[in-house]
Formats: sequence, C-alpha cells, structure tokens
Amino acid sequence: MAKKFYVVWAGRETGVFNDWAYTKKLVDKFPQAKYKSFPTQQEAQQAYAAGNHSTAPTTKVAKTKPVKSGTALSPANSELDVHIYCDGACDPNPGESGSGVAVYRNGALTQLWYGLYNAQGTNNTAELNALYQSLLIARDELAQGQTVQILCDSQYAINCVTNWAFGWKSNGWKKKTGEIKNLAIIQQAHETYCSMEKDITVSHVKAHMGIEGNELADRMAVLGRVRQDTEFCRYIEELNIEQILNFQAG
Repeated sequence: MAKKFYVVWAGRETGVFNDWAYTKKLVDKFPQAKYKSFPTQQEAQQAYAAGNHSTAPTTKVAKTKPVKSGTALSPANSELDVHIYCDGACDPNPGESGSGVAVYRNGALTQLWYGLYNAQGTNNTAELNALYQSLLIARDELAQGQTVQILCDSQYAINCVTNWAFGWKSNGWKKKTGEIKNLAIIQQAHETYCSMEKDITVSHVKAHMGIEGNELADRMAVLGRVRQDTEFCRYIEELNIEQILNFQAG
C-alpha cells in the first residue's frame, strides 16, 4: 500500500506525520479533531501551512501500514514560545560547507539565517556551527522571557554539546580514544549551553522527513554554501515558504 502523510490541524499534537498508528492516538476521541490524509509530503506540508482544515474529516481516515520509523515527523513542543531549527550541509564531505537556521515564534516562521561557509569543512562542523548559532539565538530569546526549544537533526552535534562534553571537560578536554575533533566549536557551544541548560530544550528531529522547519534550515545551509558567505547572515528576502522549499536541498 502506498505511503500516506497525515495532517493534523486540531488534535493532541498538530503537524505533518507519516505514521497512522501515531496519528490515530493524536485524534482519537479528541473533541472536534481535524485531520486528513495526503498522498505526498508536499501536499501535506502545503495543506498544513495553509491551515485550511474546513474540508478535513473528523472521522477516521483509511488505515495504512505504518512507516518503519514509527515516529512523529514533528517533535516540536507547541507549549513553548520559540522553536529554532538548525542544520548543516557539506558537499562533498569533507568539502564546502554551510549552516542554516529557521526561527519560529508562536508557530509562525519569523527568521531564516544562513552562512558560515567553509571551503574545507565537514558535515559535522557545519552541524555544530548551526547548533552553536541556535544557542546564541536562544540565549537572546530567553533574556526576553521567551521559552525556547532547539531542534537539530544531528545526534552527533547534540551529544557533543549537551552530553559528551561534560565528561571531556572534566578530563581536561581529552578522551581515551584520541583527540576530540571539532574541539573549539564544541567548547564554545557547550559553554553557551551550560549557561542556560535548565531553561532550554534541545531535541533531535529526523532529517529529510518533510518537517518544514528542518527543511528550511537545510535550504539555508545549502544557500550559505552556494553563496559562500563566511558570516552568519539573516535572510532578508520574502519568507515565502513554498518558494524557499524549492531551493537546492542538502
């Protein structure tokens, strides 16, 4: 049976999902649930972004086999004010790299950032740079009284900054198996993370699964690589989500 994608406009969690079993839990017995299935990710994303749920059924949609991942496409905590998606891109790897960030406030896209071009970068350094910049943005948001979640698709970057670094630091920034690669950026990011560890949520998000924020961060990372911007630049053109999603992907 062909894979389907499910849009939930009103349920225990909203967004685009690829697992009916999970989606069913979000809408089953939820008062005035609004949801609908779509044959492609693009159609589902566009429908969710448009917010047009007037034709969405409140009855059960056709049951399909769950996708192997068995997880929701969006782990964003809707109770928080700001969601910051970050991503890195490198082609080839190692090779030319760039980083990107997408910032949402109250569920709406408000900022895109791109840059940090490195002619001799790696995917890991690009991901770490993106996470570090996200932490800097988060710090500013927290100072304004906002609640913040960072969503990163690199388990490596998340673990380096929020997990492994504690042990490395206590051991004099050394590890038994050899040198710590990308140490400088890890140290910067870890120090920033520690300054607000109790006030911020850092979550892993699956890459290339049609999650709007992750996809936009990916497009910005590639844009930074293509434009070869060594600074981290705010995208000042129109925030036309559909148009930007048609940019080159990483």
